[in-house]
Amino acid sequence: MSSPASASHSRTAALWGVGFMLLGCFMFSVNDAMGKWLVGTYSVGQVLMLRSVSALVILIPFIRRVDVRSVVRPARPGLHLLRAAGSAMETGFFYWALSYLPLANVMTFYLAGPIYVTALSALILKERVGWVRWSAVLVGFGGVLIALGPDLASAGWPALIAVAGSFCYALLMISTRILAGAGETTLITWQTVMALVFGAILAPMHWVTPSAFDLGFLFLLGIVAMAAHSAVNRSLTLAPASTVVPYQYSLIVWALLFGVVIFDETPRISMLIGAAVITASGVFIFLREQRLKPDMTAQGAAGMVGAPDDIQIPPRGKSQADVDTHVL
Repeated sequence: MSSPASASHSRTAALWGVGFMLLGCFMFSVNDAMGKWLVGTYSVGQVLMLRSVSALVILIPFIRRVDVRSVVRPARPGLHLLRAAGSAMETGFFYWALSYLPLANVMTFYLAGPIYVTALSALILKERVGWVRWSAVLVGFGGVLIALGPDLASAGWPALIAVAGSFCYALLMISTRILAGAGETTLITWQTVMALVFGAILAPMHWVTPSAFDLGFLFLLGIVAMAAHSAVNRSLTLAPASTVVPYQYSLIVWALLFGVVIFDETPRISMLIGAAVITASGVFIFLREQRLKPDMTAQGAAGMVGAPDDIQIPPRGKSQADVDTHVL
């Protein structure tokens, strides 16, 4: 039986954990809004390349603190390569979709990623998923269809780009779980380097020389993303995942707000309904898995990517590698 002092300490830690999670989600949303503003002028490849350069600079001190050989030559390099390529693709899809669709629409599709993970875990990892979670998965898919609404007719392939990106994000999380024994620094470094390579290949095709202000903004993307990851990491060390992870769905609130205030975007009713269905389904699946595995709590986060370039919603488990994003 815990003492009043220890119970008070736990409540305080939980409050700080929620605070750090909300802060991290806010910074991720700021990062997404910055990315949407930049892809209005610069190509996806150029944004990918320059943001990856800044992220890699920040990563260098962390790489030097570990065995560099384990980062450069990890076990199962082929899977690391595929995972990093998938990460670069989902990040590219995210920015590509942002150049055509409202921020809240793209975020809604990416929030469905953890729902796809549950389905893919049964198909790829042969994990047992009961009828309750399968029902929630089907409801989540229904939310995606509702969110698509008239987009298939009016926006067409840009909406499908966002959906494809969310599937890539789910595959990224699945591959991260397979590589759960790899170090966080290794995972993030491979993601960042691959995004840099993809960006360097694509950037010259539609190069626009940035102004000094825009160049600083492009480099700031990677810095904001790393700060957001740090906040989420801190959150997951202070409080159980079941307490803080549902707050990651505040991403959709910020996406709606930034879309209206900064980009003058008016959300569709069908998109709002779809976002609500996806959020409810995702939270239910996560809490259901936490209930089935009560001893599992997420205690860290491996970075990037994104959501959209930045979402990190751990579908299950306690490994750092279970929490992934598309930010870096």
